[in-house]
Amino acid sequence: MDNFQFYSPTEFIFGRDTETKAGEMVKKYGGTKVLIHYGSGSAVKSGLLDCVKASLDASGIAYTELGGVQPNPRDTLIYKGIELCRNEGVDFILSVGGGSCIDSSKAIALGVPYNGDFWDFYGTGKEVEKALPIGTVLTIAAAGSEGSGASVVTKEEGSLKRDVGSDLLRPRFSILDPVLTCSLPAYQTACGATDIMAHVFERYFTNTREVEITDRLCEAVLLTMIKETPRAIAQPDNYEARANIMWAGTVAHNDIVGVGRSQDWNSHAIEHELSALYDCAHGAGLAVIMPAWMEFVYKHDVMRFAQMAVRVWGCHMNFEFPDETALEGIACFRSFLHSIGMPINFEQLGAREEDIHKLVKKMGIGDGKTGGFVHLTSQDIATIYRIAANAGL
Repeated sequence: MDNFQFYSPTEFIFGRDTETKAGEMVKKYGGTKVLIHYGSGSAVKSGLLDCVKASLDASGIAYTELGGVQPNPRDTLIYKGIELCRNEGVDFILSVGGGSCIDSSKAIALGVPYNGDFWDFYGTGKEVEKALPIGTVLTIAAAGSEGSGASVVTKEEGSLKRDVGSDLLRPRFSILDPVLTCSLPAYQTACGATDIMAHVFERYFTNTREVEITDRLCEAVLLTMIKETPRAIAQPDNYEARANIMWAGTVAHNDIVGVGRSQDWNSHAIEHELSALYDCAHGAGLAVIMPAWMEFVYKHDVMRFAQMAVRVWGCHMNFEFPDETALEGIACFRSFLHSIGMPINFEQLGAREEDIHKLVKKMGIGDGKTGGFVHLTSQDIATIYRIAANAGL
């Protein structure tokens, strides 16, 4: 196990009707003028936005609001949010929505005190030195942004999707009411579940040895998703299934399952170009890319993939031919994704094989390499895209 520092200061308020505590929590963390940032009309139609406003009113917290966050959140709305916060004297941002809304909120939070373009931080490694505090009321279990310091947004010019990470972007608090996820369509539930599993796999496939504790934590989250996702799709109002998925989403990405080990994140980087170009759901893109990445890299550490096959998917270990076990596990993963309604190839996603050159070029690797588990060249990435394009069961 590698040396590590783990810092996860977010306070989680979990359970039924916890959204009524939004005002109390903003006040606790020093907010006096809030930007309520939310997505499309669902927060309005469901009455959630009114509930949050009533909670802020009861705590004597002033607020302004900005809706319109889209999946794969856009820089154009973020610029509007930064200007609005500056003009209104906002000192706290409250995100009401899913990961896209939270990521947009984080971008606004770092942009308000910065004397420059917020985009300077995305995909550059530039250190965030100051940001407004953030709180969240989560409505989708998927991205894990409610407990992480990460933010991923899209620059409309050039369709560039990039990320930034900083502990200063970790929410001060996150309100998690599983009931708020019960109205999600089956497809959105499945996309979220795929994203959660991908966050775990990005950490699970590591070159660090002797990390049994986090191996087992990763496997526990994956087994939970395998059990609960079909239940939530078949029974949308199943509170216990929704609750387990919601907490799994947080645990999968606040890095408790990733400490002390090297991580990869190639699959996310490769997928980002798909969702930036085609505006597909991030989880759906991951469903196409991650098994393809696995097929390309599994020989790098066959026994780790075989371990995944046995411990997560219940495959029989073939010690004489461990490659067969590893490939069986990958096939089980792809089959599971298909069973919950996810696409498994380019055609089902709405992507085009003829765009692979464009996708690779947009990653900006050139003659370099990227990744943690296996360092990939541009040619390697093109091969992964081709595997994904033509995948089947």
